[in-house]
Amino acid sequence: MAFLSCIALISYNAAAQEVNKNYDEKLAKELKADDYGMKKYILVILKTGSAKDLPKASLDSIFKGHMNNIGRLAKEGKLIVAGPLGKNENAYRGIFIFDVESSDEAQKLVETDPVIISKVMTAEYYPWYGSAALKETLKIHSKIEKKSH
Repeated sequence: MAFLSCIALISYNAAAQEVNKNYDEKLAKELKADDYGMKKYILVILKTGSAKDLPKASLDSIFKGHMNNIGRLAKEGKLIVAGPLGKNENAYRGIFIFDVESSDEAQKLVETDPVIISKVMTAEYYPWYGSAALKETLKIHSKIEKKSH
């Protein structure tokens, strides 16, 4: 019985390792995907910073610069995903997902953002492993975005 279980397990593992019939080697290489279609990114969580009670005009200017910075980093292919978070007890304000090799590289990019420079927000950095196809969302987004920032 143990012998049959062993053979069944080997057969299952062999089947699980088959190459996907839809696999596109060229696209996988272009997106720097591993064998599972995944890759390493840096996830940044933006949190409420120490700057308080700034005048509305200053905040408007800071957030306009923040949106422009997001656009610039996306055009450069460094920023893959960005967006705000709903109200929460952790003071988390938003996320960035960067297509860079290290937290240090992501930090240099984040430090160019007016919300960080002004201390309206701070940032925390985490390695994250996700689908290499995320980069393709930027191409799709430009086709569904009716209004730009």
